[in-house]
This record gives sequence, C-alpha cells and structure tokens, in this order.
Amino acid sequence: MPQHDTPPPPARPALTPAQSGRVEFARRDLTDTRSPDLARMSEPELILAIERLRGRLDDLIALIHETHTAP
Repeated sequence: MPQHDTPPPPARPALTPAQSGRVEFARRDLTDTRSPDLARMSEPELILAIERLRGRLDDLIALIHETHTAP
C-alpha cells in the first residue's frame, strides 16, 4: 500500500510579550471565575464577571486575527 505523506501542521506564530500577557490575563480571569465562586456571587457581581470574561474573549479573538491573518 502506498504511503501518503501529509504535510506538517503550520507552525504556530510566536507571540510578542504583549500578546503573551493578554493570554495570561485571560487565563487568570478564567481561573479566578470558578463555579463555587459564581454560586456565591450577587447579581451585580455576576454581571461584572460575565462582562470581564466577555471582554477577555473578545480580546483573544482579536489576538487570533492579529496572529493568523496574512499581512
């Protein structure tokens, strides 16, 4: 049976220190927002937590576009 060589996956782009910081902030926010903590939050606290995570998600989507869109 002939073997088919598949090309290697594309290399991941290297992140700048600022981009790495953005990823780390998002990781920290996600780690800080756990189910037990959410269960004890008041409605205003939940809204703030959701808005913070929404902002981080939006920022990481922008980061993906920055690093994966051809110049």
